[in-house]
Order: sequence, then C-alpha cells, then structure tokens
Amino acid sequence: MNSNRKRLVLGLDIHDGKFPEFQTVAQEMVAITKKEAGALTYLFLLSTDRKHCRLIETYNDEPAITAHFKGLAVQQFVPKLMDVANLAFVEFHGDPGAEIVAQAASLNPVVFATWQGFDR
Repeated sequence: MNSNRKRLVLGLDIHDGKFPEFQTVAQEMVAITKKEAGALTYLFLLSTDRKHCRLIETYNDEPAITAHFKGLAVQQFVPKLMDVANLAFVEFHGDPGAEIVAQAASLNPVVFATWQGFDR
C-alpha cells in the first residue's frame, strides 16, 4: 500500500445563479494544479442540478500537498471559489502533516488515517 499519498475531499454548495462563475474558477484551478508535479488527481464532481460539488484531490506525498496549499490554486483561486460557493466539509484522507492541518484548522477538517486496504 502506498501510504504516502494524501487525499483531500471538499464538499461545496454552489450559490444560486453562480454556476457560470464557479465553472470558470474551477477550470482555472484544474489548469494550475495539473502542472504541479505531485498532484495525481484533481477532480470536480458535479451534482445533476449543478448545486453541489465534490473536489477530490490526491497528492503523491506530504511535500506535494504542502506545495499545493502554498501554490496559486489555493492562494489565489480558493478565495474566488468561496465568493460563489459555500464550503460544506473538508476531509483529509491520510495525515497531510501538521502544517496543513494547522492551515486548514478554521475549516474544521476531519482527518481520516489509513486503516486497512490497499492503494496501487
């Protein structure tokens, strides 16, 4: 099992009438994150009514998720995303490290430790 991988799941509720703006910001975030060496997965999943979204992220290891949090996608575009959506929840799957937990503390994240299974 590759227990070094770090995952992040965000639940987002899109403000009424703000889907076009949400879509633009999401596309910019994907383009930026796609260039990050340690970013393995960065998927926006959208409900059929376009009101709810999940962002699923996977990073190779703790340095990769730390670099992402310090990078352009988080620092510049997350505030824009929060102008058009509410954050419903934040989950870390695998300990992202003390620095990221501290940075995300105001978001009340839940950290899930690897327990059983495998990751190829």
